[in-house]
Amino acid sequence: MAFIDFVGIVHKSTQRDYVQRVVEHDKAACAEVAGQFGKDYWDGDRRYGFGGYYYDGRWRQVADAMVAHYDLQPGAKILDIGCGKGFLLYEFTQALDGAQVSGIDISEYGIANAKEEVRDSLRVDHCQDLQYDDNEFDFVYSINTFHNLFNYELHPSLQEMQRVGRAAKHITIESYRNEREKANLLYWQLTCRAFMMPAEWEFAFSQAGYDGDYGYITFE
Repeated sequence: MAFIDFVGIVHKSTQRDYVQRVVEHDKAACAEVAGQFGKDYWDGDRRYGFGGYYYDGRWRQVADAMVAHYDLQPGAKILDIGCGKGFLLYEFTQALDGAQVSGIDISEYGIANAKEEVRDSLRVDHCQDLQYDDNEFDFVYSINTFHNLFNYELHPSLQEMQRVGRAAKHITIESYRNEREKANLLYWQLTCRAFMMPAEWEFAFSQAGYDGDYGYITFE
C-alpha cells in the first residue's frame, strides 16, 4: 500500500472560489440537490456540482499513468467504482488494447448519459455489495467516491473493493492536512460525508484489510 497521486494534475487544472460557493447561494439547499446525483449535479448550474460534465480528453493522462505504473497488459479487466459518465474507463479502452472495462455508480443519470462507447459496460449499483466474483479484476480503482460514503458504509465497501481485485487497486479521495484545507473542503464540498485526514483514511484502509494504493485530493 502506497501513496500515489494520479489525479492531482486534473484536480489542479480547475479554478475554485471556495468562499463564493458558501455566500452566493444557500449552500445547504445546493447540497441537498447535489446529493441526488441527478441532472443538476452533473449538467446543471455550477452551484449544484460540475456545472456541465462533458468529455474533453483530460482523463487520458490519468489512464496512461495508471497503465504504465501498474504494468497493465492488453486485455486486462478493469473496474471503476463510482464511474460517473465513464470518461476514464473510455480512456482505458484507448490506452490499452483489448481492455475489458466495467463500471458502477449510484447515479442513474450518470450511467444513462455516459460515454456511448462504454455505456453498455456500466450499471447502477452500490459499492457495498459488488455483483462480481472474487479476484475478478486485474485493476480496480475508485476516484472521488469513497468520501461520499457514510462511515458505516465505508468498511464494507473497502472490503468489497479488496475482494474483487486480484492485483492492482487504487483509491483517490478528498482529504485535508491542516485547518485551511479543512475549511476549503467544507466550503467547496457538496456530497462529502467522510471528512478525514490522511492518517484517518489510512487507518480505515488497514481496518478493512484494503492493501491497495491511495491518493488524496486537497483544497489548498
